[in-house]
Amino acid sequence: MKLVSYLYHEHEQLAIYHEGRLYNMDKIHPDLPNTMGMFLNYWDEMIGLALRGQQAIVEGTISEAKGLLLDEDLQLLSPVPFPTSCRDGYAFRQHVAAARRNRGVPMIPEFDQYPIFYFTNHNSIQGPGLIHCMPDHFEQLDFELEVAVVINRHGRNIPAEQADQYIAGLMIMNDMSARRLQMEEMLLNLGPAKGKDFSTVLGPWLVTLDELAPYEIPAKENHVGKSWNLTMKCRVNGVPVSEGNVGDMDWTFAEIIERCSYGVTLHPGDVIGSGTVGTGCFLELNGTGKLNNPDYTPQWLQPGDVVEMQIDGLGTLTNEIVAEDSSWSILAQKKG
Repeated sequence: MKLVSYLYHEHEQLAIYHEGRLYNMDKIHPDLPNTMGMFLNYWDEMIGLALRGQQAIVEGTISEAKGLLLDEDLQLLSPVPFPTSCRDGYAFRQHVAAARRNRGVPMIPEFDQYPIFYFTNHNSIQGPGLIHCMPDHFEQLDFELEVAVVINRHGRNIPAEQADQYIAGLMIMNDMSARRLQMEEMLLNLGPAKGKDFSTVLGPWLVTLDELAPYEIPAKENHVGKSWNLTMKCRVNGVPVSEGNVGDMDWTFAEIIERCSYGVTLHPGDVIGSGTVGTGCFLELNGTGKLNNPDYTPQWLQPGDVVEMQIDGLGTLTNEIVAEDSSWSILAQKKG
């Protein structure tokens, strides 16, 4: 089942997507909630009813007339428009190893010992469409090709062996990054913050795990939890720049959830990203290009660029980069 949040009569509306049409939850059954937040909070009571509604759509019992044609006039939101939190992991060893190699430092052994994550700004989550950027963001503006899950029930101290039960579904994630801001602040060892807090993109829909069952593959050796054979791609202005696979995750979402929930209650609506897939950002691609060719010209996102991310089974997430009408720079305010 594909769950979509979109703007309907100036309000957030939850719908099921099927063959180009959006079917609002209240058109499927009057007891179904019309927002993703409510749906996630009552997941156990509502998921069966929603799945039966989807089956009725597929079979034609619920007619096409009850669905809205998905076109450019409809504004898609993030599938989870108001997440309760947003964490981002570091699950792809290939990306970490390549980035460290490009900086001339060895692979950090701790990567293989435990999964890590950081918190990003859950109030800057957005869906497909325009990404508005300030001047400092264009100092090495980058995309990051990722996949994300959202939590569907409360849980604390969740063992990895049980953690997949807390995943509502998967969606594409673009962890936008202003690299100069990020690199400067990380010199002070507090992790990424200002370089990440302006936009994180999710969409175009949330795909529930039942629909992804045909893609399931075993987790990597000595790891626990579901994994999926889903090709990941990114194009910038129609030019392919990145390709990987969700199945390349070394740490599973189940293992990341186990660590996230240690001594902490996870809530319905908490979003957790995978971290960047190998080749999944310009920072890595530029570093590899420079390593192989000293004359390599680095590429960064510019105003007007269109970023398309595509993952098998999860759809295509499209955004356009827009420059805000401002000359204000916080980089210019540095002391000394």
